[in-house]
Amino acid sequence: MKKLEALPASMTELEKVRASCRKMVRRRAASSGGMSLIPIPGVDIAGDVGMLLQLIPAINRKFGLTPEQIEELDTRHKVAIYAMLKKVGSDLAGRAITQKLVVAALKKVGARMAAKQVLKYIPFAGQAAAAALSVAAMMYLGNSHVDACFEIARGAIEE
Repeated sequence: MKKLEALPASMTELEKVRASCRKMVRRRAASSGGMSLIPIPGVDIAGDVGMLLQLIPAINRKFGLTPEQIEELDTRHKVAIYAMLKKVGSDLAGRAITQKLVVAALKKVGARMAAKQVLKYIPFAGQAAAAALSVAAMMYLGNSHVDACFEIARGAIEE
């Protein structure tokens, strides 16, 4: 069984976790852009869902915000985490990540995703634009989640 990481203990450690998570997001966004170049309908969307099903829990784990990690905390920290979850309004932190949650997150960038599907069939310039939209959408979703997790963990540390 995988050892659970703890909630970052200091702001310095928390900053390192945020930097590490942003790096993960950049790598996944680049992969997403590459997948959008494949001219088969739905491959890129399915790939994005699959990537987010791995990325979001990995970010939660690094910040100590998986349901299992939260359960292991003392009562004071649990209360602080749940208060921050409510305050920040994150739909993905502190929860078991399902395909349904990921699809709901992708719908938030739905216009970009729809444009990407159309653009990828226009040779060269359209494909480049589709790749750029894919990267931008993945960066937005990933970094928004990193920022939410950072705020939640910061609130727990400052508590």
